[in-house]
Amino acid sequence: MKKFEADVLIAGSGVAGLYCALHLRSDLKILVLSKSELTETDTYLAQGGISTALDEKDIPLFVEDTLKAGDYENKVDAVNILAKESIENIMELIRYGLQFDKHNSGLSYTREGAHSVNRIVHQKDETGKAVAETLIAEAKRRSNIELWEHTTMVDIIKEGNRCIGGVLMKEGEIIEVAAKDVVLATGGVGGLFKKSTNHRTLTGDGVAIAIKNGVELKDADYVQFHPTVLDRGLENERRFLISESLRGEGAILVNSKGERFVNELLPRDEVTAAIERELEKSGEKCVYIDISFMDSEFVKTRFPAIYQECLKSGIDMTKDRVPVSPAQHYYMGGIKVDLNGRTSMENLYALGETACTGVHGKNRLASNSLLEGLVFSKRAAKTINETADKIELVKEGKGYTLELDKKAVIKELKGSSGKYEDELFSY
Repeated sequence: MKKFEADVLIAGSGVAGLYCALHLRSDLKILVLSKSELTETDTYLAQGGISTALDEKDIPLFVEDTLKAGDYENKVDAVNILAKESIENIMELIRYGLQFDKHNSGLSYTREGAHSVNRIVHQKDETGKAVAETLIAEAKRRSNIELWEHTTMVDIIKEGNRCIGGVLMKEGEIIEVAAKDVVLATGGVGGLFKKSTNHRTLTGDGVAIAIKNGVELKDADYVQFHPTVLDRGLENERRFLISESLRGEGAILVNSKGERFVNELLPRDEVTAAIERELEKSGEKCVYIDISFMDSEFVKTRFPAIYQECLKSGIDMTKDRVPVSPAQHYYMGGIKVDLNGRTSMENLYALGETACTGVHGKNRLASNSLLEGLVFSKRAAKTINETADKIELVKEGKGYTLELDKKAVIKELKGSSGKYEDELFSY
């Protein structure tokens, strides 16, 4: 068994993990883990864009849109922070070199479901890819950041209610890492669902670690289904998302008869419910997104990745309707954290989809996920920077296990009502 030391151990190479690493002090030794490859994250898959307040005047409306989408079950303080700190984080990505789409002399803003105005910045339909590649490139330039691929955190090491490190599995080898602070940014739970837009490797590892160590969870059964994923009739594969930004640009949803049946810009949970009702009524397996009536060059330029993916299935979205149906997409629940990413265990943080900041409430507002990863990761890094010198590195630990219990996570997802019974794999 190998031993390793770091000031900060971060499990996860998505927007939350990397952005946190980039905001930590340059004198801190940081180790960032990826369960597979650095780019195999839901960050990389994100299409639509990143929400941001347009200016100070837009902040109250942005807050209200987020609360309304979340059925007012959101943590209001977290939503206020999300909106108020949005602009500065978008500007920081631009300073890192990310080139968002432009309109005239400024940023191009699009609109998605439940937003009152166009406030989503984007890079065509591959915004997440642009974010991931920008952050990975920046991390590789930092001499104090190590990036380990194909490495899984299977447990934390603790001393009472204090986290003092993590246990890793890398190519069949066990590695104990002593760390002052540990950050769980392992992504969501989509890999546990039969139909999901998530990578199959995302199986709620951070939540599993929290459960077996008595770390508090919040809203553990709050799961969002995206209403429109490409329906190819294939089972148990990662589903390709048809971004909500198509509907934001004017695409419509129709049934097999070509009839519209829903306001396309309602919150995701409402659109999903409307599609499910339509499918139950018609007996069909899918509905359709229609953008064929729009200028074909605009469609190809604005949505190149989606256009090419549809072509692989023999669908030309400039001429044909695109078959879609709902699939699991996002996890609003997770490890309970405060406004700075701290969990109920000392020196243990949770960020991104692994965490429950309370910002999303019962239903996430479109394009708030990447923004949440930016805002709260930066806040967590600031807290770690301020406290790291006061923490002693404990080099010997015990009491960990080498298994991640997927059954425990599934039990939390089902809750007391047994929800998602048909959608989940059984282990």
